[in-house]
Amino acid sequence: MFIPTLIMGIIALILLYIGYNNGQGQHIVGLNTAWRLILEILPLLIFAFIIAGMFQVLLPRELLSKWIGAESGLRGIIIGSIAGGLTPGGPYVNLPIAAGLIKSGAGVGTMVAFLTGWSLYAVGRLPMEFGILGWKFTLIRLACTFIFPPLAGIIAQIFFSGVKSY
Repeated sequence: MFIPTLIMGIIALILLYIGYNNGQGQHIVGLNTAWRLILEILPLLIFAFIIAGMFQVLLPRELLSKWIGAESGLRGIIIGSIAGGLTPGGPYVNLPIAAGLIKSGAGVGTMVAFLTGWSLYAVGRLPMEFGILGWKFTLIRLACTFIFPPLAGIIAQIFFSGVKSY
């Protein structure tokens, strides 16, 4: 985590410097915008990290292994796909949850399916999608993307089940 943090810090400082040098107070406007985002997103982040941490300590490894571990096979991948689609929130919520589940013993295929399902199914987004794009287009999109979360999970499980990069 040190290298990504360092890179983001350098980028932030460069952008602040550019904003300051423009001489129009852009650095102040940018910092005020950042502060408002922090206040808006911080509670969500805190709760997501609490959920991720609690998954790690409350869910027995045997239960995780059985239902969403590497040995759960296709069942775990399907569960991951559906759970991802049903999980509300953006990356601030779902990435910490996925990280917590991985550290607790969830399979790589299941978590790839979870994140792909969250991205493609997005049940919480469906009412807005229906309203803006119409029910016909939304159903076509769902039908066309339905297979991808399980397929991504299967591919990840086959090719990357032995990789421990987390």
